[in-house]
Amino acid sequence: MTEPAFDALMAEVMATAERFGHREHVHLTWLAVRRCGIPAAIDLVSDGIRRTARYAGAPQKYHATVSRAWVELVGYYAAESGDDEFAAFADRHPALLDKRLLTHYYRPGTLAAPRAKDGWVEPDLAPFPGQGAAA
Repeated sequence: MTEPAFDALMAEVMATAERFGHREHVHLTWLAVRRCGIPAAIDLVSDGIRRTARYAGAPQKYHATVSRAWVELVGYYAAESGDDEFAAFADRHPALLDKRLLTHYYRPGTLAAPRAKDGWVEPDLAPFPGQGAAA
């Protein structure tokens, strides 16, 4: 399958949304994971968010670990549930709609560190579902 363009996924999500909030971010990530798999979705979503932040004049808002962590989590639950509609997926996994979900996996200081902002850092409180013990 051809990898979808970030802009096309964004347009698809925004066709039924008034603004790009957390739910829309999860929706876009769900689409990316379902269409190209987790590894490619990590690159697609991360690059798209980085580019969007840069275009908006706020490149400092991009966070590498947060972007990848959401793809990992959405990808796990997408593979587990097999829902064909995002609304059904969101209803089945409401925790993904909570922006604070990453606090179950990361200490605040870990995510605040420049190392996490610039590159991938493994969860340090608990492993993601389907993964081994935290470091």
